[in-house]
Amino acid sequence: MNLKEIVTGKKGDKQFLLGNEAAVRGAIEAGVSVAATYPGTPSSEIGNVLSVLAKDAGIYFEFSTNEKVAMEVAATAAASGLRSFTFMKHVGLNVASDSFMTTAYSGVRGGMVILVADDPSVFSSQNEQDTRHFARLANLPLLEPSNCQELKDMMVYAFDLSEQFELPVIIRTTTRISHMRGIVELGNIKEIDKSSSDTHWKKGIFKKNPSQYVPVPAFALSMHERLWDKIEKINDVSNKSEYNINLNSKNKLGVISSSSAFNYAYDTVNKDGIDLSLLKIGFSYPFPKKQVYEFIKDLEGIFVVEEVDPIMEKEVLAVIGEYGLNIPVYGKIDKTFPMFHEFNQDIVKEGFNKILNYSKENYDENYSQSLKDLINEVPNRAPVLCAGCPHRSMFYAVRKAMDDLRLKNDDVIFASDIGCYTLGINPPYETADYLLSMGSSIGDGGGFSVATNQKVVSFIGDSTFFHSGIAPLVNAVHNKQNFIVTVLDNRITAMTGGQPNPGMPIDGMGDVAPEISIRKIALATGCDFVKVINPMNLEQTIDTYKQAFEHEGVSVIISKYPCTLIKGLVHKPPITIDENKCNLCNKCVNELACPAISLQNNKIVIDSTACDGCGLCMQVCKYGALKR
Repeated sequence: MNLKEIVTGKKGDKQFLLGNEAAVRGAIEAGVSVAATYPGTPSSEIGNVLSVLAKDAGIYFEFSTNEKVAMEVAATAAASGLRSFTFMKHVGLNVASDSFMTTAYSGVRGGMVILVADDPSVFSSQNEQDTRHFARLANLPLLEPSNCQELKDMMVYAFDLSEQFELPVIIRTTTRISHMRGIVELGNIKEIDKSSSDTHWKKGIFKKNPSQYVPVPAFALSMHERLWDKIEKINDVSNKSEYNINLNSKNKLGVISSSSAFNYAYDTVNKDGIDLSLLKIGFSYPFPKKQVYEFIKDLEGIFVVEEVDPIMEKEVLAVIGEYGLNIPVYGKIDKTFPMFHEFNQDIVKEGFNKILNYSKENYDENYSQSLKDLINEVPNRAPVLCAGCPHRSMFYAVRKAMDDLRLKNDDVIFASDIGCYTLGINPPYETADYLLSMGSSIGDGGGFSVATNQKVVSFIGDSTFFHSGIAPLVNAVHNKQNFIVTVLDNRITAMTGGQPNPGMPIDGMGDVAPEISIRKIALATGCDFVKVINPMNLEQTIDTYKQAFEHEGVSVIISKYPCTLIKGLVHKPPITIDENKCNLCNKCVNELACPAISLQNNKIVIDSTACDGCGLCMQVCKYGALKR
């Protein structure tokens, strides 16, 4: 499908959309004017699609420097009467939380939707936190779609709800909802009057009202009171919501579920012929306790199926306590279901069977076994740096510099960050000893330099440097700390799919933009050791690290070389091997660990389809056996 059909599709048309694409269509149908994000899987495709479609859809779109900035761009647009959309992965909401929390107090005029994509089982994240906690912390309404159609429809509904109560609305997806595909029937696109605007998107007007938008203590108390009044009114709405669906079979055992977990529960009940009543919670906060009470009041037991934390389970227990019911609840707390990780149909089935004790004749064992066999057939391969990745050269060079200076492994601490380069944790590089969050490597490096007498090397990507690496660099220089900062500038935001960042001469909508110099920023902090190198020049890179190890103070090395996966990048011819010169020292395999090079049948073999011709291996080989 041509992506532009997401914009041009008419009401009643059906499209086969990724969940994240359905979210974009929902935003377009709702009449969004401003959208902002920092890319993070599993939400990344929303930004990728919007970057292509924004102009056709009449939307201003940006890849912000971090999620907090994206939140602020969206919040101010909504305060100016425009409909705005910001989206991020679950840990991105941590970054945005300072401003996010206050948007609940100040509220909005135009609709504002915050989509947060959780990642149960941490497929691409450092933790599997549950965004539903944030809804309760901020007191903002929360919707949870379980399929692509619902995601698109909930987007439109969320904007209407947001404007009705003048509050931002959260939509929580998971990896499976964001990345599933399904048939989506399109609706009408809201007409937007842009006749008075000098841009392709509508402009708003901010009406000053300090008592609403400036939360100094004198105003914040009344803001909190207004927020609770809104939440109580929204609770009436959630108790009647069409997104809370009762599939009552009249059985005395019931299931309450939401989001992707509902799909597993529904499939288990229907595939295996288990007669259970189902209540799907789509409008999950404020929790629809009256609707839940009506569902459970005559039941003899309740399964609560949810990912990741037992949040609904506790809400159900509270309903039971409030209404004086005596009904057992089977969920995570009593260990009917696992307390963590992503669910699947087998996990849900096993949980049901702990209570129901049904025999194997009651369900299709062959289906379950075939699913397990399929999973077992998938090869298990650890993630590796791509062939031609410039990060490999940096890791190799820092190790060689340590050898030349006779620094042992325990003499140097490697503070890593969030990006492809976190793979430096793997042998043979082993250049990741500590990691907290986006941008933390520089703050961590400063902390280690203060707390220990060990040498410290921090690794941070170019996009991550702009995201949250500048402030800790300023802190490090000001406080006279002593460590090496390596900025891995591969000319792209690589890990999340190749989005631009401020270090590139292009913005999120493809227009020419000022390129912000990482070198000038480092110099502006007062750092007196700032060097830009080509990491594929191995001799230069090793020598630069040796200088940096012996320098007192903060050293900044900017490794500038494009990611090998950048679209349109012209690669050099692949490397070949002269078997007459190769003595099988295996340095190219064991020390470099390039996935294009392997030892097969006692011979070094280069996969020409994987090799991008970077030539790093030629510099490692001392015998001239590798050549173009």
